[in-house]
Amino acid sequence: MKRQDSIVKPLLTDRWPLAAANSIPRHVAVIMDGNGRWAKSRGLPRTAGHKKGADALRNIMNACRNAGVSYLTIYAFSSENWKRPESEISDLMQLLRHYLQQELETLHENKVRLRFIGDLSPLVKDIRASIDDAVEVTAKNSAFNLTVALSYGARQEILRAARRLAEKISSGALKPENISEEDISRSLDTSDLPDPDLLIRTGGEQRLSNFLLWQSAYTEFYFTETLWPDFGQAHFTEALKDYARRERRYGTAEA
Repeated sequence: MKRQDSIVKPLLTDRWPLAAANSIPRHVAVIMDGNGRWAKSRGLPRTAGHKKGADALRNIMNACRNAGVSYLTIYAFSSENWKRPESEISDLMQLLRHYLQQELETLHENKVRLRFIGDLSPLVKDIRASIDDAVEVTAKNSAFNLTVALSYGARQEILRAARRLAEKISSGALKPENISEEDISRSLDTSDLPDPDLLIRTGGEQRLSNFLLWQSAYTEFYFTETLWPDFGQAHFTEALKDYARRERRYGTAEA
């Protein structure tokens, strides 16, 4: 793969035009919906849509970095996606394997920290090993943070957190009456991440689909009809402009 096609390009010099720093979300989460419909509308196999979706991810990662966004979390493969046809799952896993092998060096060179959340146990051994290697190699990077939700479901994540807390209660390390929201947050897969400020969903649907349910309590949502493979810099700019117009009060009284 040529370097110019890599998943992360060198940081551009053009900055986000809005002036106020607080108009930029620190953490953006994305439900990348519409790959299959994009391919179907063009008479192509679904794999072509997923590959085109990977190109869109490259563009949005660069857009995030140039806007000053520090964290990007993408919903790559849900726990429910294991119910898809075996051939499609195989194609998705091969695509994941390819990018883990081909893009790690470039991610590291661009000081991107890569994380994965979700139940990775169903993944085959070589993919899990590649994930572990990518996480370890990029662990000290701090220029940008990319989190991939893989084999992920928010209800399952909360269940895992509840079990961790139950173990602490059983051992006597924690009393039930002392459990706080912070304890739950620290027990989630995203314990070392800030909650998302903005969640974008492409493809026209307007639901969370079991994604970051706890973390999105005060997240701003942005829904667009644009299919993920077509979602580019201009679309991302519109999402940021929409976010900048909102007043986030976190439940406090109106001004």
